[in-house]
This record gives sequence, C-alpha cells and structure tokens, in this order.
Amino acid sequence: MGNSTPGSALIRSSAKTALAACLNASRARQALASWNRWRAGGRRILVLGYHRVVPDFAEAERSAIPGLLISTATLKAQLECAASAGFEPASLEDALEVMAGRRKARSDLLVVTFDDGYRDVAVHAAPLLASLGVPAICYLATGFIGTDRRFDHDRLYHLARLALARRLRPQGDSAALLAPVLAGQRSVSEALDDFLSCHPVSTVKGVLELLETALASAGDVTPKDGEPMSWDEVRRLAGLGFSLGAHTRSHAVLTLTSGATRADEIRGSKEDIERETGQRVRDFSYCNGWYSAGLIRELAAQGFRSAVTTEDLPNRLGGDPFLLRRKVIWENASLGPDGAFSAQLTRCQLDDVF
Repeated sequence: MGNSTPGSALIRSSAKTALAACLNASRARQALASWNRWRAGGRRILVLGYHRVVPDFAEAERSAIPGLLISTATLKAQLECAASAGFEPASLEDALEVMAGRRKARSDLLVVTFDDGYRDVAVHAAPLLASLGVPAICYLATGFIGTDRRFDHDRLYHLARLALARRLRPQGDSAALLAPVLAGQRSVSEALDDFLSCHPVSTVKGVLELLETALASAGDVTPKDGEPMSWDEVRRLAGLGFSLGAHTRSHAVLTLTSGATRADEIRGSKEDIERETGQRVRDFSYCNGWYSAGLIRELAAQGFRSAVTTEDLPNRLGGDPFLLRRKVIWENASLGPDGAFSAQLTRCQLDDVF
C-alpha cells in the first residue's frame, strides 16, 4: 500500500478521535475493556514498547525515525492515562508470575519496556519513571553500548533520506530500500522496516558501506543524534531499579541468522550485560519483533525465561512467556487531529478498542 495523503490521514485521525470521545462518554470503552479482561483470563497484562524519549518530538523527528520517538511530556501523559484506565505499573518479573498463575493481581498490569539502549532513555526517561514510581526493563543491543556508533537502522534511515535528497540512483542491494520510496509506494520508514525484515546483517552492512561511499562528499553520513548509552549509564539504570534484558549484540534479526552466529548474538548479549552490571539476564527482545519456534527453543536452552514481540495483541493468563505481545507506541499514537494530546484517544488505544 502506498503512502496516504495528508488529507486522508487528517480525516482518519478526526474520525478516530471523535469515535474515542463517544466511546468514553458512553462508557462503551469501559465495557469493551471488561470484555477484553474476561477474554484474557480475568486480568490484562499490557506491555508497552518504547525506543527513544526526547524533550522535543518536533525537533527530533526532523532527523530521526519518527516511529521510534516519544516526548517526555507524552510519555508521562500516556502512563497517567494507563493508570486512569485501571492499569497498575508492574515489573516484568511480577507480570510473568501473574501470567503463569503463580500469583494473583489486584488489577490489570502495565509493563514498560525500552529497546536498543539509547542514551536518551537514561537521560530523560529514567528520572521521569523514577518520579512516577514506574518500573521498566531496557533491552540492550550490547555491541553498541559504550561506543560512539549509531544503530544500523538509524544510519540506514539517515543515508536513505540523504540519498533521496541528492537524487542518488539506487545501485545493488540499495535498490530494495530506495526503489519503493522513489516509486511513491512506501515512506522511508516503511521501506526501511521492509528491508530489515528480509535482509541479513551482511546485506545491511553492505548497503551501509555502499551508501556511505556514494555519499561521502556530503560530509554528514553519520546521524548526529541517537547515541547509545555508556556502560556507566546502564549501571545507573540498574541502580534506579531498571531490569535489563538482552537484545542481541548487533541488533540482528535472528530469523535471518543461523548457526554459531545466532548463538553468539544471543549468548553474547546476555553475557555482556551480566559481566558489566552483575545483574542476571533472563529476558529477551526479538529484534524487529521477528521470531520462530527454533529461536524460542534456543532462548530457553540458553536460560531465558521470556521474550517480547512487537505483535499488538492481548496477553492471556497461561500464555507462552516467549511470546509476550507488546504495544509498540510512539508520539503520534496519542495525538488528535489538532496535534494535541488526547487522553480519550490514548485510553482507547491502551484498551485495544481499535
């Protein structure tokens, strides 16, 4: 499907916001939430997924992947909406105990997660969550932690936009990324998601090198923002009560990786965190959300107890802890057609009304 026009997007946003207002006013949202709670086995476990937390979304989206961004103000408002919708903040460990039936919960549970290990999570999100008393887990792609490198998806997004601005003709494997955008079929973000979902790390690295070489004269081939945490910052997060999870070393899509390389990505990420922090690592996040039955067996064999996907589906009591469904959410998920935060819309999003 191609990109929607601004007019059609505005119409959809207006209609959804109006519907959310009606559902809240009529208490239909609350009724649907009760129905969803019953279907989940008597308690809902909502897992929210975030990536980057920034002071100013409008400023950050000029150069970064918009879908990875949320402002501190919107994050705070979303967490407050979750509380008003009846969700109680919980650690992943507590949620897993409830999901397995080993303990009861007085209310629906909210688990907050962050992927990759961006520095702005330590700088902006951690103080906010601490002030609200909200626990969280951060899944780290450890090959980037403590370096000045940028994550491959951020580099590709930056280079793709630069290539399009300079009318660079796609060559080799870069055509798989750039051609759908040039044809008006996909946005840069959508084309990037498609590209990463079906190309192994070796191909990704090759396209990065190709584009950096072709754009060397531009002088700005590395994204300015989006730096990863240092290990000291990771340790400070752990000191604030954050749990830590593995997210591979190189942010590899493991369904496209096999053999010893895949085993090293999994084991290495776990060992890196345990060595640097002393915190035991038992939880995993699938890169780009992709998983397989074989990968689940490998995680279990390596001592993991859970893994999160990016499937926006309900979690059910008694469900598979290696298939934890997660609502990956960003700034615009909570904004009405006027660009302002909508609590009514957000509650409907969190309650799976849409």
